[in-house]
Amino acid sequence: MDIISQLQEQANSIALIALNTFGTLQRDAPPVRLSPNYPEPPANPSEETINITEQPKTMSAALVQAAKKFDALIAALPLEGGEEAQLKRIAELQVNCLTHVLHCSVIFVFKAENELVGLELQKQLEAAEQELKLVQALFSQASDNCLNLKKPD
Repeated sequence: MDIISQLQEQANSIALIALNTFGTLQRDAPPVRLSPNYPEPPANPSEETINITEQPKTMSAALVQAAKKFDALIAALPLEGGEEAQLKRIAELQVNCLTHVLHCSVIFVFKAENELVGLELQKQLEAAEQELKLVQALFSQASDNCLNLKKPD
């Protein structure tokens, strides 16, 4: 898998961990009194034996670990020579791409011209073969006439 795909996958992983962390914190957070004018909120009934103090730490550690992996992937990107070198490389790639397109276009034109010339040569060959058959027939008739001492018609 290339590094860009790995970065995309890691960004998705970070988003998923963050979403799960925020959802879990919201779900498991103890009720809080918003104002002294309101009555004390009811306590959450203990669902499962969830360690409310350890779970946020574990989820935070997973989020930090994912972010570190993302940073490591970014650091692995080839950033040679700074922005100017990258822009120069992009320009070179664009020129190479345009040159390749131009070469392909020239080859296409040559192939089309070659096909037209081939068709023209095929027509000339067929015409020459017909003319040869006509000349052979006339030669055969002339040689028959000479052998039979007939006068040409």
